[in-house]
Amino acid sequence: MQGAGLTTNCRMYLYKRLAVLSAMVAFCLGANAQSIDSLSIEKGNRQTISRSEQRKNRGLSNLKTEIVPKGQWVFGGSVTYSTHTNSDYKFLIINNIDSKGFSFKVSPMVGYAITPNSIIGARGAYSRSHLVMDSASLNMGEGDAALNLSVDYYYMLKHAYNGALIWRQYIPLGQTKRIGLFAEFQLAVGGSQSKFAEGSPIRGTFSRGFDISLGANPGVVAFMTNNIALELNIGILGLGYSHTKQVHNQVTTGETSSSMMNFKVNILSIGLGFAFYL
Repeated sequence: MQGAGLTTNCRMYLYKRLAVLSAMVAFCLGANAQSIDSLSIEKGNRQTISRSEQRKNRGLSNLKTEIVPKGQWVFGGSVTYSTHTNSDYKFLIINNIDSKGFSFKVSPMVGYAITPNSIIGARGAYSRSHLVMDSASLNMGEGDAALNLSVDYYYMLKHAYNGALIWRQYIPLGQTKRIGLFAEFQLAVGGSQSKFAEGSPIRGTFSRGFDISLGANPGVVAFMTNNIALELNIGILGLGYSHTKQVHNQVTTGETSSSMMNFKVNILSIGLGFAFYL
């Protein structure tokens, strides 16, 4: 009787152990299935994320922060002017410089926000420069091996103009609406005219040029008030073609054409100006 009782107890103990093991196996299988379902759902969500949402997740744009709301007009531009006068001036190895001149440039811009933080518009530019040099001499070396060059008279007058279509995309910095970055792309077409005269007797050259270019100008915009902003941009990418035709002394003619592509910071294209956001 005792042996039968022990056998029954052993069976009950084994049944309990099997039940516990079965419960553990079922729990593990259920957890694994839930993990697989979660991964499948997450993978499916990743596949359905749009391109704009991916850019937002990378932090390249914030659709909730609107520096330029849709439907806003932007008016801006820059003006530069400089003049100089030299009297018996010396610069390095150039002596006896007597000259005077000026340079002037104006560049207006107008744009319209077709979507938040994105504008399309037009930009124009006109520049004029003038230089008159009465004398200058270049002295290199001494004695019989010396090299001496001199200019008795030099005259230059040039003006250039162009128009461009632009597209600008603003990139907010965090949640602030006071400062941000922008990338501006422009397609420009323009021309130039220039007059050169030198020597005695005077020899003159008249030039007329045409150019077309595609450029990228990133920059920074900082709002001083709700509607007035200070903008700084610089050219880093350019594709261009230019053609120039010359007439020398109203007798001989010459032509030159060139094309260029560069990806570098162009210090000469740094622009600083004001813009009005209305």
